[in-house]
Amino acid sequence: MSMPQTKIATKPFRMEKAAALSFLGKTFYYIILSIITLIIFVPLLLVVFAAFKTSPELSATSPFSLPKSWSFHNFSVAFEKANMLVGLINSLSITVSSVVINAILGAMTAFVLNRFQFRFKKTIFLLFIVASVVPSYTTEVARFQTIKSLGLYNTLFAPLIIYAGTDLMQIFIYLQFIEKISKQLDESALLDGASYFRIFRSILFPLLLPATATLAIIKAVDIMNDMYIPYLYMPSKKLSTLSTALMTFVGERATYWNELSAAIILVMLPTILIYLILRKFIFAGLMDGAMKE
Repeated sequence: MSMPQTKIATKPFRMEKAAALSFLGKTFYYIILSIITLIIFVPLLLVVFAAFKTSPELSATSPFSLPKSWSFHNFSVAFEKANMLVGLINSLSITVSSVVINAILGAMTAFVLNRFQFRFKKTIFLLFIVASVVPSYTTEVARFQTIKSLGLYNTLFAPLIIYAGTDLMQIFIYLQFIEKISKQLDESALLDGASYFRIFRSILFPLLLPATATLAIIKAVDIMNDMYIPYLYMPSKKLSTLSTALMTFVGERATYWNELSAAIILVMLPTILIYLILRKFIFAGLMDGAMKE
């Protein structure tokens, strides 16, 4: 009679132990999230405070102290001094052109890899994987020499060619979407006399609009925030982008931290607006591409 009582007695103990472990796991989870949130938002908060302070106030007060007067003078100075309007035009030109070319190349590459069977298909896909694994900085010298030999150095076409290259992420997402599209559509179009290019242009590509929207948003934010490639391949001030315009406030002798902070906020605004307006397409596109019917 003692054995059943022992089993009944140990059951609540196990439930309490499981509840305690669950509570500890959730506590640890929220602590980690809080630390990550602080790491992300504290520097951003310091930039916002510095953007509204004058130079004497910035040097005399703590970085965590609120500005005495919330003035937008630093923003007007940063906009004129860094020629933000030219940077915005150049950034939008490069971003829009790169995204359009990139979407077409990515969709066509995924269409060929999914719909056709040929001898070096696996080899080509493997090359894309290898190219994504190799750090880009290791091939920077060869890429720089290629751009310069083509006569594209210090022109808008230099970053355009670099950004327009198709990468593995785009091919993977397009492949997930194309696999959901029935091949019977292709066969019916072929019977009606349509070419493969007509099938891609009139049937498949319109059905890939969710994937295209997702990739366009991700690629646009990445290009708008990139400073390395425009700074290296377009040193001219007339070709400055929003990101390279920040170098105006950094010098060998002095750095204007309040104006630089205001310029950082101005540079962040376009990408933040793009993400807030079109963020639903990112999650919807990724989820639709991951689900199979």
